[in-house]
This record gives sequence, C-alpha cells and structure tokens, in this order.
Amino acid sequence: MTKKQMKLGAYISPGGHHAGWRHPEAHPNPFMHFEVLLEQTQAAERGKMDAVFFPDTIGMGGSTALANGDARRAFQGRCVYLEPLLVLPALATLTTNIGLISTVTTTYNEPYHVARHFSTIDHISKGRAGWNLVTSQIEDESWNFGREQHLAHELRYDRATEFYDVVAGLWDSWEDGALLLDKDSGHYFDADKLHFLNHDGKHFRVRGPLNLTRAPQGRPVVAQAGSSNTGRELAARTADIVFTAQLVVDEAQSFYKDIKSRAAGYGRAADSILVMPGLLPIVGETEAVAQRKFQDLQDMLSDEIALSSLKLLSGGVDLSRYPIEGPLPELPVTNAARSRQAMLIDMARKGMTIRQLARYFAVGSGHNVVVGTPEQIAAHMEHWISEGAADGFNIMSPFMPTPLNAFVDLVIPELQRRGSFRRDYEASTLRGNLGLPTPRNIFER
Repeated sequence: MTKKQMKLGAYISPGGHHAGWRHPEAHPNPFMHFEVLLEQTQAAERGKMDAVFFPDTIGMGGSTALANGDARRAFQGRCVYLEPLLVLPALATLTTNIGLISTVTTTYNEPYHVARHFSTIDHISKGRAGWNLVTSQIEDESWNFGREQHLAHELRYDRATEFYDVVAGLWDSWEDGALLLDKDSGHYFDADKLHFLNHDGKHFRVRGPLNLTRAPQGRPVVAQAGSSNTGRELAARTADIVFTAQLVVDEAQSFYKDIKSRAAGYGRAADSILVMPGLLPIVGETEAVAQRKFQDLQDMLSDEIALSSLKLLSGGVDLSRYPIEGPLPELPVTNAARSRQAMLIDMARKGMTIRQLARYFAVGSGHNVVVGTPEQIAAHMEHWISEGAADGFNIMSPFMPTPLNAFVDLVIPELQRRGSFRRDYEASTLRGNLGLPTPRNIFER
C-alpha cells in the first residue's frame, strides 16, 4: 500500500530557538544577512520541501521591559531581523519551486496592503506565495502603533476574521481572462470581469478593486497558527495550512480531528486544510552523537534565559521571583498566546517545576523535540502521519545554518527511501505541491 506523503516546511526563525545563537557553528545573527536566508531557502529546496516559513513580529519582544530598566533582554537573541515580506521577492528570483510564506499580522496592518503585497509576491514567484495570518502575540507591538495596550484577544480575532474576508475578496477582484490587451480594438480589459468588493463592516470599509490581476494560484496560500478555541475556528474557516504545537500523539490526534471537523462545518473537504505541527529534530549519525548535540545546547542555556521563554505566557507574572525548583504559581489569563499558556499550565499540573518548564519551552517554544538518528526521526514522523496526528511538519532549528542542512542531508533521504516523501516536485505552484485546490473566484457566475 502506498504511504501517505507528508508535507514539509522549513521554519526559518530569527536566531533559531534555545540559546542556539551561542553555538560554535551558529551564525549569531542570520536574519540580518540575506545570504544566510538564501542558503537556508535553497537547502530546503534541495530537499524538495514544500515551503520556507518566516515568522515575524513588528516590534522587539521584551522591549517594554528593557525600556523599564530590565537589562535581561540584552542576553537574549532573536531581536533584530529583516522584514521578511521584503525578503520573499528577492528569494523568489533565486529559487524555482520552494513555497515562500511570511507572517503578517492583521492587528497592525490594513487589508488592502496585505492583499496587494502577497498578490505581488505570488506573481513574482509564479505561484509560490503564502501568508501566515496572525493576530499578534507580543504586546510590545502595540507601543509602535499609538496604543499603550494590546487589543483584547477576542477583539483581535474578530478583526482578523473580517480582515481575511476583505483580503480574499480583493484577491478575487479580477476574473481570469479579464485582461484583453487587444491592440487592434484598443480594448484593454473586460469590464464585466472586474469587480468592486464594496465591503462595509465592523472594522473595515474597503471599496476595491485590487490593482493587480488574480494571482497565479488563484489566491496565495493562507497559514494560521491559533490553537485557542477562537483560533481554531478562524483556522477552520480561512486556512490552507494550520501550524500548531502538540507534544504527544493523542493530543495531536484530537487537534487534527477537531480542525478537520470544524472545516467541514464551513463546507470544506478534509484534505483542503493541512495540519502541520512544529517539529525540532536534533539529528546525529548515531543516537549518542544526537544526544551529545542536544546536551551541548542545554549546557549553553542559563536558567535566566530559559525563564525568558515563559515571559509571553506568564500573564505578567515575574516568575524569577519564585523558587525555580518550585511549582508554577497560578497565572492570570494572558492577552498573548492563550493556547500556548494552556499547554504550559497543563504541563505544570503534571508535576514539572518552573525550571523544567522554562528549559522545555526554551528548546522549541513548546513544540515537539526529537533527538536521534535519521532512522529514529523518520520513524517518529511516519508514526504521527499514520496515526492521523498530522499531514506534515514545520521543521524548526535551534540555530542556523547547520541543523536544517543536516535534516535535508540525513533525514529527508531516509523519508524518501521509506516512500514517505517526494523525490521531486510535482507542480510549479505551492498549492500544487501541497495538493490544495484552487479557490473559486467569489464573483464568477
């Protein structure tokens, strides 16, 4: 029987995870160097991966604490990085098949800008653009846009839902074949195939049309990462890819079934939405080598830096004031990453100390971490796929560039040997390689 083919993205995070920027093999500041980002993207393309996935924030995480005199932020990485939305077009001209996905928040942007930017990238790349729709997690962003407080969680998602509707509607402004370009008659376009959105909603009033023809993919691929109840509902309604974090198979199975069920409620087929949890592999030629690599990373991680990984989830509680070998105190509900906070609290209830929690979340931001040989990591991935826990994975790295190259050179050939992953690209667009349908234009009769 033919195995289900998994989908793979490369999660290109500023400075990696953990304290990886301090590793002897690490580029300490890769996101300020385009050539490093290009090398990682080309490595992912060499491995026939579906996409590279660039996270982003439009504020410096921890800057509010730094402004208030807390100098601990100066010992953490991941604080300066190029604007990925401007990096993607450059990458598009130097790659051929790899999908190009960037995070853009709905909280501090306008729908027309987002629709225009991603449609442009889709045209430049000939159908390889993707938008990771987020509502902003870090509250530090609010200070850069005239707000002293982040929008409330429910309001952010309410705005995001309408934001998506506007963007998707603008992407459909022009039907296929609308441009006639008839020099003899002077007829440039068919006015019957141009549509005004005329959206008038709670958060936005947007007439349209978008001043670009429809994207090569119909619409760029949309990814979404919310795992709260509100986030899941938004993902089921809007997303092509769901980026999530589960640690064990049964929790992942439950999430997978829930997302597919919610999608069906919006009239969507189960295979029109892909669930791709984060996975941070530490791979070695032998298990002992892999474990030594992991321990080397752990030895670079101070308790103070590890605790910083919980700051976003603590609801404003300064955990450094509590005994680090003690239990997690009761936390107020965060206005940032609520699903991740729920995971933290659940793990604490199972007996983990503050130190254990901090060091776990510092490794992969709460994502699944697998340490082993190529065979062990491939078997782990296949198990999740076969058990209905995932459609694929977003591969995360503790630093750049060595870990992603090791995954491409060691794990992907093993997956290919097992028949679980492609040996070559099947299509020229991101949607095509993901096996996703082209969305119907909402204005077509």
